[in-house]
Parts: sequence; C-alpha cells; structure tokens
Amino acid sequence: MKIAIGCDEAAYGLKLEIIRHLEDKGHTAVDFGSGEGESVLYPNVAYALAKEVAEEKFERGILLCGTGIGMAITANKVPGVRAAVCHDSYSTERSRKSNNCQIMTMGARVVGAELAKNLVDVWMESEFSGGGSQAKVDRISEIEKECR
Repeated sequence: MKIAIGCDEAAYGLKLEIIRHLEDKGHTAVDFGSGEGESVLYPNVAYALAKEVAEEKFERGILLCGTGIGMAITANKVPGVRAAVCHDSYSTERSRKSNNCQIMTMGARVVGAELAKNLVDVWMESEFSGGGSQAKVDRISEIEKECR
C-alpha cells in the first residue's frame, strides 16, 4: 500500500520509526516532511498530505505531531477527508471499520514508538465494514457538501 506520512518537528523521530516499520511490512511510505531540525507549521504539512489523500494519490495517510489533535483538525478541513486521532487500539480499529478514515493521526508526546507501530498495524489491517456504518459515513459526506 502507498502511504503518505508527515510530521512537525515534535514527531520527527517517531515518523522515522513508522516509515521503517511500514517499509518492513512491504508498504511504500512517502515523506511529506518535516525534515530533521526543520521547524514547520503543522497545518501546512497536514493540508498538503490531506489534499493528496483526498485526490486518491495515496490509499492512506499518517500525520504526527505532539498530540495528533492539530493534525486531525487540519486534515478534516480538506473535503473528502476523514481523519481520526488514534491513541488506543479500539478507537484506531473503529476509525477504519466504522468511519472509513483515510488518515490516522498520533501524538509523539502521547504514544511511544512501540505503541505507535502497533496502532499503525491495527489501522492498516482494518477495513471499512460498510453495513450500518455506510449510511453514517454517507451523511458525513452530505453535511460536508452542505457546508461548502
């Protein structure tokens, strides 16, 4: 799977860990920044990555910052994107199975590298289940269109 990944300076080290982990699992990880020692405005990274995911240039995206919250807020501003903060395995799984999220966000100040890699595995192995969730995801898309 082709995965977009980006971070701010708070999560640079975690990003490198996750890139290695994804590549070890046979995925292609494309780095959207930031670079080592580079201070960035995380909304710029989140926006650039989310646009590419919305245009289906990537199957999924991973955004990392101090808490994951700001990245999720920004990514969710891009039409067609559903991003969720993923700090535990149940919510991570449900973000895919119930909400069909294409972007997961995590905070390097919240989760350690081993937990983050585990959450990435849970997220990558989970697929949207449709069923009763389909109407809810469709309604999210309708609301998004109404707000444009």
